[in-house]
Amino acid sequence: MRLASLALIAMVSSCSDSGGAQKTAPDGKPFKVETVGEFDEPFAMAFLPDGRMLVTEKAGKLKLRDANGRVIDVTGVPAVRAGGQGGLLDVAVAPDFARSRAIYLSYSEPRGGGEDSSLALTRATLDEVSGTASLGSPRVIWRAGSDGQGGQFGAVIAFAPDGKSLFLSSGERQRFDPAQDPNQALGKIIHLTLDGQPAPDNPGAGRTGTQSVQIFDPPANTGAAASAPKRTYTFPGPNRIPAETWTSGHRNPYGLAFDAQGRLWETEMGPKGGDEVNLIERGKNYGWPKVSNGDNYDGTPIPDHAPGDGFEPPKLFWNPSISPGGFMIYSGKLFPKWQGSGFIAALSGEALIRVTLGDAPSKADQWDMGTRIRDVAQGPDGAIWLLEDGGRGAGGKLMRLTPP
Repeated sequence: MRLASLALIAMVSSCSDSGGAQKTAPDGKPFKVETVGEFDEPFAMAFLPDGRMLVTEKAGKLKLRDANGRVIDVTGVPAVRAGGQGGLLDVAVAPDFARSRAIYLSYSEPRGGGEDSSLALTRATLDEVSGTASLGSPRVIWRAGSDGQGGQFGAVIAFAPDGKSLFLSSGERQRFDPAQDPNQALGKIIHLTLDGQPAPDNPGAGRTGTQSVQIFDPPANTGAAASAPKRTYTFPGPNRIPAETWTSGHRNPYGLAFDAQGRLWETEMGPKGGDEVNLIERGKNYGWPKVSNGDNYDGTPIPDHAPGDGFEPPKLFWNPSISPGGFMIYSGKLFPKWQGSGFIAALSGEALIRVTLGDAPSKADQWDMGTRIRDVAQGPDGAIWLLEDGGRGAGGKLMRLTPP
């Protein structure tokens, strides 16, 4: 009888998660992975308040997926310059969506002839009639300017905790110098009102004037940027670009998220190594291309971040690269031990990475997913959702992660 009682106690203890070790699936991961759909070269996903999901495909399609897995096209999407790292990029659901039905899209917008493009941000309403969906009254509310060629758009949208403004990551388009040029919106984190105006608390709020800037065209992809051909663009006043800048010195920021304390965190692709997690603080310069914990692809060294160099160093960095994609800070109930953790979708790293974001951020877990992970999001029920990177026209799986 005593042995039977002990066996019962052991069995109950093994089924309990309170105070014990995290349960694991047969493959050793602390979650089970279920493939629930597939999209054509997806980039980002966002949940509507009712649990349905919007997914962008880089070729220029916006998809609406319901809880049963049914997917329909959302028509009326703006034209995009698809190819390479460009196309239809992020999608974000407005904080007041229940009232306004507003969503935001970032994308590489065709500009002029040839292959020129600019990062653009459009606001529209999601209109639904008789099982169909379309974008109503789409309007470009912001453009990066400095039209030309190159990838590294950044393009990730995050709403401020009070829901009254938004932040947008703007990559430096593989042109290096614009990240340090105060008169260009490239290589910056941009802070805007919900209708696309410079936020009034930005460091350069109220600046006006004219600007004339030089950009690399075609973009330089190596450390030999100084010898690349350039074109000069003049933008007549009023010059709003400095008024929109929150931070500068960024390369290719693919992740933005606010934590429960209202702090803004960012993940950023470095060059050859030096991928970063940054705490984004008003007016600071994060160093690219002057400093980096990685090197140029042609082997040209870049000075490392160092105390006293005038630049804000990353809280975490990776060598070799993991190629961080989307970023999410977890607040759900399905994985209570992970509340407050940051989750990074790793492309070349082919992993899901967990980091802690307290006063001393640290690398916590890295799970091999066996494929390039493009985006990560938290579902309404606390499940973790992943988008596989479907590069070069290949499909990209939609995966749902739940406790074993």
